[in-house]
Amino acid sequence: MDKLQKNLGYKFSDISLLQKALTHRSVSKNNNERLEFLGDSVLGCIISEELYKLHSDIDEGQLSRLRSHLVRGKTLANLAKKLNISENLTLGQGELKSGGFRRESILADAFEAILGAIFRDSDYLTVKKITLVLFNDLINEVKPEDLLKDFKTQLQELLQKKGFSLPKYELLNTKGKDHNAVFYVSCHIEELKIMVEKNAKSIKRAEQACAQSILEEISAL
Repeated sequence: MDKLQKNLGYKFSDISLLQKALTHRSVSKNNNERLEFLGDSVLGCIISEELYKLHSDIDEGQLSRLRSHLVRGKTLANLAKKLNISENLTLGQGELKSGGFRRESILADAFEAILGAIFRDSDYLTVKKITLVLFNDLINEVKPEDLLKDFKTQLQELLQKKGFSLPKYELLNTKGKDHNAVFYVSCHIEELKIMVEKNAKSIKRAEQACAQSILEEISAL
């Protein structure tokens, strides 16, 4: 783990925190899920604060879309690969056999868990400094004018550019009543044989979630 700590630019006082951050739930109940929960919150706060300072001329919705782009699973998994986190993961036999050390979701979760571990081992300012070093290029390279369009608009423009038909959204189900209702929506791209289903507290949010998921899937092709 010395190499990983060197890549992070941080040496743990309590190495057991790093070990737990690298332990997948397929191994035992003493895994990284709680640290992932903590790291997710810390990361969101750090990126939100940085975007707030850098982009004083955009509203809350636009800031949220920028943050979502920066902290999405694909981005975190790519950072995990650069840090060689996979070499240090502790996985159960089933995950090892299925190549879990390469799985995007496992890498992204471990990345967040490590940030949570650093926060527990030190303090907010320390984990903030490390996080901003890791995200420096991403924050500087991101183009707000491209991301400030909502996900449905981005998906529509991308499909039109490639000569594909527009996505088809369908309300599949509604559960609950009034302010507790949850809407289940699907989005289908016929030519690409892609269909996703998402749910949210409003149809609009569920459609946006579908579009975001498809955008990430297309970018991975």
